[in-house]
Amino acid sequence: MTAHSPILPVTAADIDAAAATLAPVAVRTPLLPAPVLSAQFQANVFVKPEVLQRTGSFKFRGAYNKLASIPQAERANGVVAFSSGNHAQGVAHAATLLGMHATIVMPSDAPVAKRQRTKAFGADVVLYDRDRDDREAIARDIAGKRGSTMVPPYDDPYVIAGQGTVGREIAEDLAGLGLSPDVVIVPASGGGLLAGVSTAVKARFPETQMIVAEPKGFDDHARSLRAGHREAHEAKGRTICDALMA
Repeated sequence: MTAHSPILPVTAADIDAAAATLAPVAVRTPLLPAPVLSAQFQANVFVKPEVLQRTGSFKFRGAYNKLASIPQAERANGVVAFSSGNHAQGVAHAATLLGMHATIVMPSDAPVAKRQRTKAFGADVVLYDRDRDDREAIARDIAGKRGSTMVPPYDDPYVIAGQGTVGREIAEDLAGLGLSPDVVIVPASGGGLLAGVSTAVKARFPETQMIVAEPKGFDDHARSLRAGHREAHEAKGRTICDALMA
């Protein structure tokens, strides 16, 4: 892929390239056995603790891979992203590492800790009203005026490939143990992690069943997969899973 290529399906080769890009900066998080869950389900259960990743989530992987793909001549114009917190921090930190300026559009009710950490990584934060404003329109307007590169939270091939390195590591670590996964369960909001992990795992273990996990009432991804087209969730109000309210 090139930075200006049309959006094409992400491949295992794209994820391999992302892994090489991320190797000097990202944490290779461990695949940990979960003895209590293993006993409960009579199976070998493992967890991948991306909370140990830089900025505390897998979002750093996709953000850094995307920013690293931007040509040097365009980096001076900076990047713009929209996020309730985890992608925001990932983009802000990746921008700092790569010597770029980042502006993040965040909901005014995003957790204060996430807003503060995003600013601490050097980004400018623009707040919006989650119920009335269009965050993507705000971000695109800012990017258009400045000539900045947009960094979507999930529907971008470089972001998906970066998140896919989570699945690549899972597949490598299980293969190293002489195991093949029957099921891999991935939480989803926009679906970038699910898309990347599925691509990486299926490349090595094509028979593995991939399952998407979402909170009850905020199951827009599962609803969309069942329907065959995009569907919004029907939940009202708020959830502790603030990143799922888009």
